[in-house]
Amino acid sequence: MVKVLFVCMGNICRSPTAHGIFDALIKKEGLDDLIEVDSAGTHAYHVGELPDRRSQQTALRHGMDLDYQHARKVLLKDMEIFDYILAMDESNLQELMRICPDEHQQKLGLLMSYAPHFGQQEVPDPYYGGDQGFEHVFDMVEEAAKGLLDDLRKRHQL
Repeated sequence: MVKVLFVCMGNICRSPTAHGIFDALIKKEGLDDLIEVDSAGTHAYHVGELPDRRSQQTALRHGMDLDYQHARKVLLKDMEIFDYILAMDESNLQELMRICPDEHQQKLGLLMSYAPHFGQQEVPDPYYGGDQGFEHVFDMVEEAAKGLLDDLRKRHQL
């Protein structure tokens, strides 16, 4: 079982979107018995809350439901459990690097590294913007999720 954790700041916009997109993708491909996915935030601002309503609405427009997710803070044990811990931006990656034990640092990375053709390393936080920002985030994350799945298939012979 390959385990993937998506991380943003509050775990209500970007990382739940990535979680939902990747979850739907692996189910569609029949790989949900081989790949496990979750999401978390580097801060505990919204623990227990559902994803932001705008993230949920955007996902629903694309045929995905995010209401099974609840925000949580990333835990030290996540560093041991997950094989890939992918941050949405450099700031959250730096926070993960700060708290991650040395023996698990190689698991950390940026989600957008799986979509280099997109030309952006960071998924922007749409929280303070309008609905268009959530659509842009969805498109970015969807491309990176496809690239991640391709990479996992190659690395783990899935």
